[in-house]
Amino acid sequence: MSPTPAPTPQRVCGYGVNLGADFAGCPGTLVPGRTRCLAHVTDAGRDAYLAGLTPGADIDHRNTVFAGPLLASLLNALHDPAGSTNRTGVADFRGAQFTRDACFDRTLFSGDARFDGAEFTGEATFDTAEFLGDAGFRRARFAGPAAFLHARFAAQASFSGAEFAMSGTFRRTRFGGDTDFDGATFLDLTVFDEAQFLGDTAWFDGASFGGLTSFSAMRASGRISFAGANFANFASFDGVELSEHAEFEAAKFSSTANFHGARVLGTAGFDEVQFSGPARFSDTRFAGVTTFYKARFAEDAEFGGARFSRDAEFSEARFPLTAHFGPLTCAGTVDMSGAVFDTPVTWEIAAKAVRCERTRWESTATLRLRFAAVDLSHAVLLFPLAVTTHHTRFVTGPHSAVVDENLPAGSRAGVRMASMRGVDAAHLVLTDIDLADCLFTGAFHLDQLRLEGRCTFAPTPTGLHRRHVLWPHRWSRRRTLAEEHHWRAQTAGQPAPPAGRPPSPRTWRTGPHHPDPDLTPDPEDVATLYRQLRKAFEDGKNEPGAADFYYGEMEMRRHDRADTTAGERFLLWGYWLLSGYGLRASRALGWLLVAVAATVVLMMGLGLPDSSPEQVATGTVPAGGGQVTLTVDKEDPRLTLPVGDRFTGERADKAVQVVLNSVVFRASGQDLTTWGTYTEMVSRFTEPVLLALAVLALRSRIKR
Repeated sequence: MSPTPAPTPQRVCGYGVNLGADFAGCPGTLVPGRTRCLAHVTDAGRDAYLAGLTPGADIDHRNTVFAGPLLASLLNALHDPAGSTNRTGVADFRGAQFTRDACFDRTLFSGDARFDGAEFTGEATFDTAEFLGDAGFRRARFAGPAAFLHARFAAQASFSGAEFAMSGTFRRTRFGGDTDFDGATFLDLTVFDEAQFLGDTAWFDGASFGGLTSFSAMRASGRISFAGANFANFASFDGVELSEHAEFEAAKFSSTANFHGARVLGTAGFDEVQFSGPARFSDTRFAGVTTFYKARFAEDAEFGGARFSRDAEFSEARFPLTAHFGPLTCAGTVDMSGAVFDTPVTWEIAAKAVRCERTRWESTATLRLRFAAVDLSHAVLLFPLAVTTHHTRFVTGPHSAVVDENLPAGSRAGVRMASMRGVDAAHLVLTDIDLADCLFTGAFHLDQLRLEGRCTFAPTPTGLHRRHVLWPHRWSRRRTLAEEHHWRAQTAGQPAPPAGRPPSPRTWRTGPHHPDPDLTPDPEDVATLYRQLRKAFEDGKNEPGAADFYYGEMEMRRHDRADTTAGERFLLWGYWLLSGYGLRASRALGWLLVAVAATVVLMMGLGLPDSSPEQVATGTVPAGGGQVTLTVDKEDPRLTLPVGDRFTGERADKAVQVVLNSVVFRASGQDLTTWGTYTEMVSRFTEPVLLALAVLALRSRIKR
């Protein structure tokens, strides 16, 4: 027969176990050396236990009910007269119930402090308390106000799953280690003003804030996260300073969210955040990459005076009621790709780049920009959109304070359009925009594009070049499209410049897919772009601009071997050679002078006879008198002079008279040899045409 096992020592109080079948007895931890917990031990036993405590002693009162003055008696037993504080070692109050006010003010917890699952029915105060070890308040419930004013947590502090039914105040609280408020619930006023989170992480993921919430002037040295947090009322983060990553992914702000004057020194994530009320980020500073991916701003989004030291991403964000966005500055790229603006809006942005790929404007919009390279690829414009260069610094606020534009020196160029691919340009207005590198391929209704102010295009290469190694030439100065640059650079086998180096003005600019011919626009495509944009210049009464684009169209047609026939290309080559498509007056006048000189030389050498032939009248006089009939003959002009005698001043004067009459399409009346007659016929056709082409070219340059 096996021996009877020894009875298991009693571990919990068990008081009241016989009161009812549903009551298992008090679960409180036993007082050392006693059979009951501190709440149910005899008075003598309690007094003896308290008398044996010294400041800094470990205490274990899990699941104990603290009613009346019991807590005060316990803390008085731990009072340290030297430091005027209550000092404990390891303090274990897990599952404890504080039925009245619980005052832990000025208590020093030199060991771990465990309040996990504790319930505070009345007010709970930990003002100026110090926690030198880990502090745990997981799933603790504060039914009354909870105050941790000026409290100090030296190690880890966890409030995950805690519930604050009334106000929770952590003003000027210092968290020295990792802090965890994941899933905590704050049903009333929540205050973390001037709190300091000095650990590596501070977690508020999934926390719920039902009342007014303030983190004003809060400081966090490590990562802080509010992912999935819910702010049902006004939330203030004014003046916070966050040294590392700040995460607000999928958080919900049901009322006003204030971040005025906030400083985020690391990255910041507001992805998929829902701002149901006004979102105020005025005068904020973001030192790292900041993202608002798929964020929704149900009311106004204020970013006046905000400054982003790196990229700011608002891709696929939604702005139903935002009327004014900015003014803000960004040293990197402001990415608005896929964002939607439902109402009339004005942007004011000073940035290195603004990306608006697939951005959708449901109403009118004005983009006032400084320094930025703008990408409008596949943007959707349902109403007029104006993109304009703002030449003066932005101002913000009621006192018109000048916005700080502390951007890198390389970013301070004019506003450039990088791409309009896939855009319906019928509603687009560009004012004072640099279009030198703009890609127009794939855009629609470019003939309806409005160009206001001084919109510039890429010039042709400067300097003297050699065609086929031998023939020196210069490119005529004109406005050109980036697509022509890319095609010419690709066909010429021109190498791309090193990354980060601006293109040389002496060469054609290479494209983004250089030198791939399959991804480089063909002359046919470029000619279509020139044709449509020429119409835009003509509608704007800019004849010189239209003339340049007509020249570009003809150039592309001349080089197009796919859709331009050989005969048409031959005519275009002649048209280009004689007068630059009727747009180069100097070329037409040069050929005119050559034609005049050649005609003069031909007239002197072959066209003028030795002298003017004399007329000879012959006839017969009837014997009986009567009518006399005379026949007047004239000798054919003949040239028999030696070659050396043909080039004299007198003959040159006659030749010049013949040529000048030919230029104005008049017959000179000068007797000419057969060679001279045909020469004059040719000159009477070619020289007036060349003169007309020169006049046409001059007119295209001066007409408005």
